[in-house]
Amino acid sequence: MSSIILLILFGSIAWFWFDTLRCRETTKIVAQRLCKQLQLQLLDDTIIITKLRIKRNKNGRLSWQRSYQFEFSDGGNNRQKGIIIMLGSIVEILEMPDYVNRVISPV
Repeated sequence: MSSIILLILFGSIAWFWFDTLRCRETTKIVAQRLCKQLQLQLLDDTIIITKLRIKRNKNGRLSWQRSYQFEFSDGGNNRQKGIIIMLGSIVEILEMPDYVNRVISPV
C-alpha cells in the first residue's frame, strides 16, 4: 500500500516538474516573439519564475498560475523588466512597461 502512495507521489512530482518546464518554454517563446515583433532585445535569454499559485480558470477548474519575469532592452543601455503570467498553458497577462500595458488574453 505504501509503495503505491509513494509511486503516486513521485509521479505527481514528475508531472509537475515537466509541466513547469513546458510552461517555461512557452513563456520563453512568447517573450522572444514579442521582443522580435517590437524590435527589442530579449536580454540574457532567460525567463525567471517569480510566483506560483493555484487559481481557477474560466471553467472553474483549478490550474497552476505561474508568474515569470524577463528583461529586455531597446538596444540602448537600459534594462527593463517584463512580466508574463500563465494560467495553465495559456498566457493570461503580459506586461512590458512603455511597450505593452497589461494585455489580458481570454482564458
